[in-house]
Amino acid sequence: MINRDEPDKGEQLQELVILFLKLGTVAFGGPAAHIAMMRHEVVERRRWMDEQEFLDLMGATNLIPGPNSTELAIHIGRVRAGWRGLLVAGVCFILPAALIVLVFAWTYARYGSAPRAQDLLYGIVPVVIAVIVQALWGLLKTAVKGPLTALVGVAALVLYLSGVPEIPLLAGGALVVVLARGVRRKWGAGTGASAPLGVPLGLLAVSATSTGMVPLFLSFLKIGSLLFGSGYVLLAFLRSEFVGPGMLTQRQLVDAVAIGQVTPGPVFTTATFIGYLLEGVPGAIVATVGIFLPAFVFVVLTGPIIPRLRSSPIMSSFLDGVNVVSLALMAGVSWYLGRTAVVDPLTAMLAIVALVLSYRFKINPAWLVLGGGVVGLCFKAVFG
Repeated sequence: MINRDEPDKGEQLQELVILFLKLGTVAFGGPAAHIAMMRHEVVERRRWMDEQEFLDLMGATNLIPGPNSTELAIHIGRVRAGWRGLLVAGVCFILPAALIVLVFAWTYARYGSAPRAQDLLYGIVPVVIAVIVQALWGLLKTAVKGPLTALVGVAALVLYLSGVPEIPLLAGGALVVVLARGVRRKWGAGTGASAPLGVPLGLLAVSATSTGMVPLFLSFLKIGSLLFGSGYVLLAFLRSEFVGPGMLTQRQLVDAVAIGQVTPGPVFTTATFIGYLLEGVPGAIVATVGIFLPAFVFVVLTGPIIPRLRSSPIMSSFLDGVNVVSLALMAGVSWYLGRTAVVDPLTAMLAIVALVLSYRFKINPAWLVLGGGVVGLCFKAVFG
C-alpha cells in the first residue's frame, strides 16, 4: 500500500466532495467507464491507494448486489475518510446524476417525450471506450499474476461474449483459481479460510402493487437489495414491479431506462425518473433513497472484511479470481459498447485521439469526455 501524506479529516472530506461531485456530473458510459475514471483519479492522480487495493475493492463490489460503480465510490470514501467519507463519496456521486435525471423527468412529464441526448453521446461514447481501454491496461498488469489468472481472464471474456451471465463467471473464475492453487499447495492445513465473501440479502417480499410513498420506497429498496448484473437486469425488475401492476406503460419504462443510461453517473438513477412520474418530486426522492440505500449498507458490512481476505491463502486466491474476471467483464462491455459507438471515421478518430491523450499525456478523462461531447454536438449541428 502506498504511504499517504494525509491531510486532516476536513480536507479529506473536501477532497471527496470535489472529486465525486465532478465524477457524478461527467461520468458517462456506465459502470466500466465510471470505474476507469475513478482509477485515474484515486490511483494515478491522487495516489490514495495502489492498484492492488483498488482491484480488491472493485472485486468486492462484484460480490454484493447493487450498482458496482456507486459501491466502489462508497468504498473509496470509506478507505479515505472513514464513515463520513463513505457517506460523502456515495451521496456526491449519486446527487448530480439524480438531479439531472429529475430535470429530464420534469421535461418528459410535461412534453411527453424524452429530451434527445444522442448528439451528445455520439462524441462521448467513443471517448469512453478509450478511457476504459487505458484503465484496463493499467489494472491488468496487477490483476494477471501468472498463467493461471491470465487463462481464467481469457476464458471469462470468451464465455461472457458467448452469453454467459456475470455472476456464474465471477463465481466460476474464483473457484478455478482457488482449486488450482489449492492443488498446488496440496491443500495444506491451517489456511484459516472462511466462507466466501457474501452478505445476507434480506429478501423483501414486497411489491409496488398500490400507489403511495411506502410501497414505492419498499419496492425500490427490494430492487437495490437483490439486483446483480447490468441495466438489462434492472429493466426486468422494473417491468415486474411497475408495468405488470399497470403503474407504468412499457413505453414509459423504456424511456426511463434510456434516460438513466444516457445521463452521467449510476444507471440506478432510473429510479429517480420513475419516482417522479408516479409521485412527483417526493416520489423521486423516496425512490432514489430506496434503491441506493442498500449499497451503503452492504459496503458498511463488507468493508472491514476486504483487507483480511489477503491474509488467507484460499480467500486471497478467491479474490484474485474475482478480480481478473471483473476485468474480463469490463473488456466485454467495452467490446459491445465499441461496436455501437465507433460507427464512422470521426468516431474512430475520437477514440484513437482520446486513447493517445489519456495514455501518453495523462489528460484527465473528465476533460476527454467533455471534449468528446462538444465535438459530437458540433458535428451533428453542422452535418445533421
